[in-house]
Parts: sequence; C-alpha cells; structure tokens
Amino acid sequence: MPLKYFGKWSVEDVKVNDRGLRRYIRLEPKLAPHSAGRQNDKRFNKANVPIVERLMNKLMRSGPGKGKVGGKSIRGSKNCGDKQKAYKIVRNALEIIEEETNQNPIQVVVDAIQNSAPREETTKISYGGITYHEAVDSAPQRRLDIALKNLADGAYSSTFKSEKSIEECLAEELILASRRETESYGVEKKAGIERIAKGAR
Repeated sequence: MPLKYFGKWSVEDVKVNDRGLRRYIRLEPKLAPHSAGRQNDKRFNKANVPIVERLMNKLMRSGPGKGKVGGKSIRGSKNCGDKQKAYKIVRNALEIIEEETNQNPIQVVVDAIQNSAPREETTKISYGGITYHEAVDSAPQRRLDIALKNLADGAYSSTFKSEKSIEECLAEELILASRRETESYGVEKKAGIERIAKGAR
C-alpha cells in the first residue's frame, strides 16, 4: 500500500504541469517527514526531499534576514528549528485547504508553488566600474526555493495584526497562489521579479 501524507492524502492523482519543475518537486512521501539534513552531503540532493517536508523546513526560520516582508520585520525564533511545530502547522493547514476547496491539498500546494516560481530574474554585472542589471533565466531549483520562501513569508506576514492563526494564513496563502490571485504574496512577488527582469533585457 503506497504511503500517504499524514496518513490521509495520496499523490497518485497529483500532477506537476510545469515541465521545468517536474524533476525537482518530489511528490512521494516518506514514512516520517524528517530527513535530518541528510541531503546536505551532496550538492542539489535536496531535490530528493519530499515537497511537503521542504515547505515545513521553510517555516522553520526566524525571518527574512535584513529585509522586510510587506513592510514588516519578521523576528523571533519561536518556530526556528522546531520540526514538530512545523509539522503540525502544515498538517492543520492542509486540513483547512481540503475543507475549503474539496480538493487534494497536495495538488493545491503544487499549483501554488508553480504559480509562485519566477521564470526570470536579474543579476548585477560590473563592467568598467559601472554596475547594471541584466535579465537571466532562473534555474529550476532556484525557482522552487524562491517560491517556497515567498509562500512561507506571505503566510507569516498575514498573521500580523490579525486574529488568524498561522495555519489559517498558510492555507489562505496556498489557496490564493494556486488560483494565481494577486492577493497572494508569492504570486505578487513573482510578478514583480519578472517585471523587473523584463525591463532589464
């Protein structure tokens, strides 16, 4: 009998339509979504980590570094390194998604990632003492990393001055992103990155 995420959701009918991301989104679940960093021994080996576990890992962070998310600085370490807490957040968020959409929540997560992954971005190039931006294609692995980061940041930023829990905010962010709605932080960031890249061609 094939394994299911949290013993509830199968991935047999889940489809990845983005051909660039298909190789890097691992759908097959493990018995326990905790790889304990074993993928760090080999470069790009994180592509073998199940996508739901990678979402959990992105939730275990103290903030976006020196930057801000929606004008808000995310600080604190209440969830940093707490895998069990991240596990419960994602599980409860998937239950909310299933209840609100009547869809397989794993498919919603995959669609949200595909719609939040920028295909093009900019890099800085220095030539003769002059620095300018040039548009470059994003690697599939980087596209996936950016999408997961922005989805997690969007969920956290939605909890500011809100009575909603992080589970409700994560579910809402994933649902909006799966529908390509601009209210989603991930979709908005993707559009902004690609717009800047288009102007730098």
